[in-house]
Parts: sequence; structure tokens; C-alpha cells
Amino acid sequence: MGFYKYIQESWTKPGEGLVRQLSRVRLPQWRKAEVVSRIERPTRIDRARSLGYKAKKGFVMVRVRVGRGGLEKTRPHAHRRPKRMGVTKFSPRKSAQWIAEERAARKYPNLEVLNSYWVGQDGKNKFYEVILVDPLQPSIVRDKTISWIQYQKSRVFAGKTSAGKRSRGLIEKGKGTEKNRPSRKR
Repeated sequence: MGFYKYIQESWTKPGEGLVRQLSRVRLPQWRKAEVVSRIERPTRIDRARSLGYKAKKGFVMVRVRVGRGGLEKTRPHAHRRPKRMGVTKFSPRKSAQWIAEERAARKYPNLEVLNSYWVGQDGKNKFYEVILVDPLQPSIVRDKTISWIQYQKSRVFAGKTSAGKRSRGLIEKGKGTEKNRPSRKR
């Protein structure tokens, strides 16, 4: 087995072994950091490489913190009984991963989101690492495997990343295969 295979095996059960020990040290530091913070290199190099990351100019890694749990709206001042206030138990129609990708795209508007992956969570937050690509960087334009990204604008807001496609019902979770939406007939 190669090095990446060992890393992949250790992340299959993140609540055990070395990954658990590392997360106990890392999570308090990540909590204190900014919501969207740029990082030097990926935490899960095997996952980043499988999603298209390359250690060269034009690729930027960002760690994003997203709150867990249901959303709450501001409370109306009067004229409703508590049941009809509409304050608690709202769920967003997009996943936490998609929200993390959008936050990263808003922080770095000149970069395009390639993909993202989960790196940890605690009681209040989930942490994702987002792979961003500079579409105008000459090394990206020359690379035939990633040069297609220069023709896509704001792909994360159109739901073209894997998290966006999953939330839109275009990819079945865990299968990786595309399926037809009910509204789309073939």
C-alpha cells in the first residue's frame, strides 16, 4: 500500500486512532480562527488530490467553519400566537458543505471553487476545506486537466460543485451516479 492509502484508511473512522488525537488538538485552534481562513496545505492530502488539487500555482486551500443545527429567524414583535411566530425549526435547503463553498467564493471573488471535503466537527461547528482555483493563472490555463474552469463563472452559486449537485438532487449520496430529476424527462 502507498502513503495515500494509509491516510485514506485512517480517515475512514475519524473518531478513532490518530485522527481523533489530532482533532482534539486542532479543533480548538480552528474554532478561534476566522470563519474563512486560508491554509498552507490540505489536511487530508489524499482527499484533496482525488478531488483535483495539485500543489502548484493557481490552487488555493481554504478552511471554512459553518454552524451546526437548525436556523432561527428574528422574532416578530406582536400579533401572533407562539405556534405561528415562525422562529425556530427552519432548515436550509442546502447542505452545510455547499454553504461553506459559497462563503469561500464570497471571500475570494477572483477564484473559482473546484470542490470541498469534510475535515472535522464539534458540538457547534462543522469544518470543511475548499479547493479554489485561479482561472486566469497561466499554469492553470496551460494544464489540460483543469483549464476547463476558465470558462465557468460562479459555478458554486449555480450549484455545479459536487455538494451543489447533491443538494439539487442530481447525484445520489454515496453512489456518485447522476440521476434524473422528476421534472426532467428523457
